[in-house]
Amino acid sequence: MAEWQTLSDRINTVAPSATLAVDSKAKAMKAAGLDVIGFGAGEPNFPTPANVVKAAADACLDPKNYKYTPTPGLPELREAIAAKVLRDSGYEATADQVVVTNGGKQAVYESFQILLNPGDEVIIPTPYWTSYPEAVKLAGGVPVEVFAGADVNFEPSLEALEAARTERTKAIIVNSPNNPTGAVWKPETVEAIGRWAVEHHIWIISDEIYEHLNYDDAHTTYIGAAVPECRNQLLVLNGVAKTYAMPGWRVGWMVAPVEVAKAATKLQGHMTSNVANISQRAALAAVAGPLDEVHKMREAFDVRRKAIVAALNDIEGVHCPTPTGAFYAFADITALLGKPLGPNGTVAKTSADFAAALLDEAHVAAVPGEAFGAPGYLRFSYALADADLAEGMKRMKEWAEQ
Repeated sequence: MAEWQTLSDRINTVAPSATLAVDSKAKAMKAAGLDVIGFGAGEPNFPTPANVVKAAADACLDPKNYKYTPTPGLPELREAIAAKVLRDSGYEATADQVVVTNGGKQAVYESFQILLNPGDEVIIPTPYWTSYPEAVKLAGGVPVEVFAGADVNFEPSLEALEAARTERTKAIIVNSPNNPTGAVWKPETVEAIGRWAVEHHIWIISDEIYEHLNYDDAHTTYIGAAVPECRNQLLVLNGVAKTYAMPGWRVGWMVAPVEVAKAATKLQGHMTSNVANISQRAALAAVAGPLDEVHKMREAFDVRRKAIVAALNDIEGVHCPTPTGAFYAFADITALLGKPLGPNGTVAKTSADFAAALLDEAHVAAVPGEAFGAPGYLRFSYALADADLAEGMKRMKEWAEQ
């Protein structure tokens, strides 16, 4: 590329999505005829519920859906999302606080674009979802990682958050149930963060996309309900992808103070305008409908959760705490680094090396902890068929213990 053709500093400072990279390589290997077991992408293997698909099919035949909708979304979908907040989170929201986005990821991107000025800092509890720091960088912000390990259920302490706070701190991310760890933060932790943010005038970005995926005695604590006074500085991000097995429909949303929602609408008007009408009609059927299918999927995830944790802990050198939310197992594989692995005696110095070798040699795809700010770990999505899960764990054990 010629000197005058150089790309922007903005895009050059951003890392590719590691989760999508692993998933893409696994799919390419499958396309080449290899039998790959994919634990990479957080993509439920269930079909989208039939009533949702029917709503979309009916919408395809209705000419009113062939036009643009308002940029922030179908009015009836925004009303349904506001009603869902009351139903699930326990506090009132209005439709004019809702902006429907092209997947939850766009809601994340827009949040930082409308909140941050160059040099503003965002505290990101770590391990984190891989796109958070990159979205902050794209807005000219500075990600500030605060690590919490398995010994404290991956929950950041208030002392650690306060130590990371500076005069440039603009926002903090809350993600519980958590990706990548599957941790569900205690009510006391969520409430303390909310009160701390109010005290120091810090925006809260609460990513609640895994809200209905809880196990054992864990429950999602909604920060907007736990700390009502934080709502005027709270952006709640969500979507239908995980809860309703709708990743390909690309519908997410933001619920925020009205002025923030207006700013997001202004930005979206110059980016993508409205979400596809048919997808919005499908999302309306999902959000306004019962949670029966969601509960069935959660029961299946629970079986897989127990199976994968047992299988991982049965591999010599692997330690995996039991997650109580989402559909991820976050395994510590540091004891296997620096040791010969597999029939070729491959030595992995890092968890990234380990993941690459595991995919190339055992045809098992997992995402390395480096993608989440946690070297030494691997993330396994257990949103795949039971038989594939068992086969993938069998291959990993045989490869690691060979």
